[in-house]
Amino acid sequence: MSHSNPLYAAVIFDMDGLVLDTESTYCIAWQRAATKMGMTFTEQFCLSMSGLHYQDVEARLLDFCGAGFDLKKFSQLSGEYWHEYVDLYGIPVKKGFFNLISRLELNNIPFCLATNSRRLNVLECLKLAKIDNVFSEIVTRDDVTEGKPAADVFILAAKILNQPVEHCLVLEDSITGIQAAVGADTRSVFIPSVFPVDEVAVKLADYYRNDLDEVISLMGL
Repeated sequence: MSHSNPLYAAVIFDMDGLVLDTESTYCIAWQRAATKMGMTFTEQFCLSMSGLHYQDVEARLLDFCGAGFDLKKFSQLSGEYWHEYVDLYGIPVKKGFFNLISRLELNNIPFCLATNSRRLNVLECLKLAKIDNVFSEIVTRDDVTEGKPAADVFILAAKILNQPVEHCLVLEDSITGIQAAVGADTRSVFIPSVFPVDEVAVKLADYYRNDLDEVISLMGL
């Protein structure tokens, strides 16, 4: 079956929380680091930092822990704990990912990854999840002037995919990513990874779906 719906000429995937269940791994590492430093982070607090750029994460940490909180130590500890955990258990891939990728390939629909993470971190995460051979094109925070919620990563992704930006379908799990998709004038699907669901993201996105399997039927693949 050939697929020629110009509305979905290409698909742009976010990474954290959309392709990879990194949130749960960060959460575990942050909680362990916080405990080591005499603080307690609830899962809810950790998840509230989902999809944020690291500067915003740091601002939220200082707001929560007080101005004297040692960000450098926290970053070092959580990094160590995170590596310890993922080296043991890997990073889980989200439901429907492999099904969707195989349908896109079957229909010759180009796709890429566009994320707020740094390239070094992205390549490491994809390797830990054993999907480092899936994306031939990857746009990271290192490739643009401004990260999401600015539109830069998606505009660059569309250019790399050689498709008009308005014909690209962006798959996102956070308000930050949906705002970037709106700014880029792409169509967007909101697939939340954090609950309760962000109602603003629901309103801003073109579509709301529960998982990547549901994107297959949305695209008519």
